[in-house]
Amino acid sequence: MQTAKPGDTVTVIYDGILENGEIFESSKDTGPLDFQIGKSSVMPGFEQAIIGMKAGETKKIMVEPKEAYGLRQDELVHTLSRSSWDASTEIKPGVVVGMTMEHEGEQHQVPALITEIDGDEVTVDFNHPLAGKKIIYQITLQAINGAGNTELTNDCSSGSCGCSS
Repeated sequence: MQTAKPGDTVTVIYDGILENGEIFESSKDTGPLDFQIGKSSVMPGFEQAIIGMKAGETKKIMVEPKEAYGLRQDELVHTLSRSSWDASTEIKPGVVVGMTMEHEGEQHQVPALITEIDGDEVTVDFNHPLAGKKIIYQITLQAINGAGNTELTNDCSSGSCGCSS
């Protein structure tokens, strides 16, 4: 029976689970995931887990924070003035706001979580919400579609399946 190897395009279904048992993403919501092994379209630990699997096989893996969504970085937490936003923006803890940041001379829109408000000061966290967390994936390999098949129905561009962002 064929096993998945680098260069193969595979179809998987999966659940992304936090250590407390909470499912944070599932192919039940997004549909099966198709990707080519070796193209780095999913997190490396997820991709490596697929190699050697046979169609119909299920596997559970744990991905450490550094290999998943990264470690939490204190330098990504900033305190800004409330005047940084226009009056129509909802400013309260728990709200994710889009912020325009400059990186290497280019403007990028990035999400930031408002974590605290103290008078005119608003604390925002630019860490990925899953940064610093171990991630468990339950993966079932549905099909091995052969080498180099690029007819993908659901790549990782939507941010699902552990795409680093």
